[in-house]
Amino acid sequence: MAMKTLEYLRGISADDCRRLRAMGIRHTNQLLHLVTLEIDRRRLSAKAGISADRLLEFGHQCALLEISGLEHHLAVTRRLGIVALQDLRRADAGRLREALMEAVGPDAAPTVAMVQYWISQARMCDCIEIPITSAARPSLPAAR
Repeated sequence: MAMKTLEYLRGISADDCRRLRAMGIRHTNQLLHLVTLEIDRRRLSAKAGISADRLLEFGHQCALLEISGLEHHLAVTRRLGIVALQDLRRADAGRLREALMEAVGPDAAPTVAMVQYWISQARMCDCIEIPITSAARPSLPAAR
């Protein structure tokens, strides 16, 4: 399990980190477990003063950090539209690898087997409950 400090999350402020740490949340793995359900995000939002939507975004980032081997390519996969486990689950390994090769070059891109491994891990991980009102995000590249 990924045990990254909260500062590792894109978009988190020093004030957000301070508020979460005051509640005993020190690592991304801890935060992930506390934001999986919408009701828990609302409770944490009320206590920490961080919006439930921001907590959901942080939760998606935390969940992707749980995928072994993805961390090194996380920024690029986000740019390709993989911002949540659901996106990774729906991705086609070959198409995602091709997109990664275009973005970082063939020498720096992961192998097809590695991308398949990421997808299989995403399919086995628990899902973050998405509020019904959330707009659907486009997923690139998707399986056919």
